[in-house]
Amino acid sequence: MFIDSHAHITADAFTSDRDETIQRALDAGVEYIVNPGTDLEDSRRAVELADKHPGVFACVGFHPHDASKADERSLGEIEELSKHPKVVGIGEIGLDFHYNFSPADRQEAVFGEQIQIAQRRNLPIVIHTREAMDSTLRIVEAAIAEHGASWRVPSVPARSRHGAPRGVFHCFPGDVATAWKVIGMGFFVSLPGIVTFKKSGNASRVAAEISPEHLLLETDSPYLAPVPHRGKRNEPAFLPLIASRIAELQHLSAEDIGRATNYNIYHLFGIGS
Repeated sequence: MFIDSHAHITADAFTSDRDETIQRALDAGVEYIVNPGTDLEDSRRAVELADKHPGVFACVGFHPHDASKADERSLGEIEELSKHPKVVGIGEIGLDFHYNFSPADRQEAVFGEQIQIAQRRNLPIVIHTREAMDSTLRIVEAAIAEHGASWRVPSVPARSRHGAPRGVFHCFPGDVATAWKVIGMGFFVSLPGIVTFKKSGNASRVAAEISPEHLLLETDSPYLAPVPHRGKRNEPAFLPLIASRIAELQHLSAEDIGRATNYNIYHLFGIGS
């Protein structure tokens, strides 16, 4: 059994077969799916989808691409949405300096404000960072320094010497040294279908060298479909292909990777057992 820690089933790509996509995931052994929001409307859709499907959970938040939409009212609504029983985190939040669809200073401000929501609600965060790792780490480190003693640590048992789980860096773009840095800050590292690509760069090195106790699995559907589906629409049913590749790199079985990452998701999001 596997858990897809990050899939955008609310995306338009699934309009014609959303329920069937979720059923295919179940048939493939993917028991739970976490659907992050990208703005207020998408966060609402994520909560509605989670309400409808027992195996779907939601995160709510503004993606950095949409940071310009995030005013005081809409961020207040995100905080209210976060009180829904099937909302397990604040996300997808962070910084994207590759596209800069929102100005960098606005991205940073909205990222910080959403971390504060997570801290007030004692929820983990789902971080998107692209060409912005230094700035992302600076903002997260400052938030931990200010409120780290009361954020997540008292309510979530510490899993290792690296600290309690405060969140996850999704589609982790960094190298092995950076992976250990974020682990030391209390975060998991999540790996998508990129690990199956011939030119997978840092992803395969991280998958090979970071032990499963610090990893999560994700499809990032409908994006980044793993081989042999590369270039097509991705979906959670393909998650076992990602688990199998990580297992190959770690000289373990896919079942071993599934058990370890499911345990991590239980401690991060309270999903599963």
